[in-house]
Amino acid sequence: MTARQLRLAVAALLLLLPQPAAAAAAQRADLPAAAAVDCTPDGAAATDRFVDFADLAAHERAGIDYRVTTRPGVGRGARVAQLAIHGGGIEPPTTQLADYSARVIGSGFYSLAGLKDGDEHDLHVTATHFDDPRALSLVEAAAYTVSWHGAAGSAALTYVGGLDTDLAQRVAAALRARGFPVAAGNPGALAGVQPCNIANRDQRGRGVQLEISEGQRRRFLADGDLGNDRIDDPRFRTPAFYAYTAAVLGALTSTLSAPRRTAEPFSGPARP
Repeated sequence: MTARQLRLAVAALLLLLPQPAAAAAAQRADLPAAAAVDCTPDGAAATDRFVDFADLAAHERAGIDYRVTTRPGVGRGARVAQLAIHGGGIEPPTTQLADYSARVIGSGFYSLAGLKDGDEHDLHVTATHFDDPRALSLVEAAAYTVSWHGAAGSAALTYVGGLDTDLAQRVAAALRARGFPVAAGNPGALAGVQPCNIANRDQRGRGVQLEISEGQRRRFLADGDLGNDRIDDPRFRTPAFYAYTAAVLGALTSTLSAPRRTAEPFSGPARP
C-alpha cells in the first residue's frame, strides 16, 4: 500500500471512529485536508438543496438572496481565519460572532449571509462541500481556523469540534471558565473531523468548529430575538455575546503565543 493509499484509508476510517478518537487519529496521521482526500462532492448533502457553492451561486442572487463578505487578516491575526459559512439568517448570529472576533484580533474573515425572508436554510451548504474559492483562499493562507456554526437545541450548549484538538480543548476550557456550558462529546454530524470540512483545510490541515445551540445563541441578543434586524444591530447584543467571544479569543491568543511564551488571558475590549 502506498503512502497516499494509506492516508486515504485512514481518512475514510475517521468517519467510523467515535469522538474524540477520530480527531486524535487524524492529528497522529497528520492529514492535510486537501492532500489527503479528493474533496469534490458527488452530490448534495441529504438536507441541502445545493451540492456546493458554485451550485448555490448559479441559482441564487448575490446581494439579494445572499451576501459574501471577506476580509484579509492583519499582523499576527493573519495567521487565523474566522468563518461563518452559514451566516446571516441561516444560523444567526454566526456572521456577527465571527466578524466581531475577527476585528478584535485582526483575523481573516469570511461570511456567507443568508438574506432570504424565511427560506434561509435553502442556502445551507454543508461544511464538507463548502468550496467558495474566496473562503478556501483565506483558509489555506491561515495556520488556524475557527468556523462558527449554529446547532439546534433550546438549552444553552456548545459543541467544540474540529481536528485541532489542542485549540478545541483550550476553547472549551475558556468557555467553561466563563460559565458557558460545553458538551462533553460531539455527535458525529457536529464533530467537524472530516478532512474536507473547510475548518480543516488550513495550512496545518486542522481547525476548530463551534456548533452553538439555538438556546445559547438567543442569549447573545436582547429578548432572544434572532431576526435579521436584531442580529445586525450591536445595540441588541447582550453581555453574553462579548463574554463568549472573549473566551474564544483568549484561547486563540494563548495558542498563537504558546511557542514563545504564555499569553495573558484575553479579557476583551469594553462593550461599545
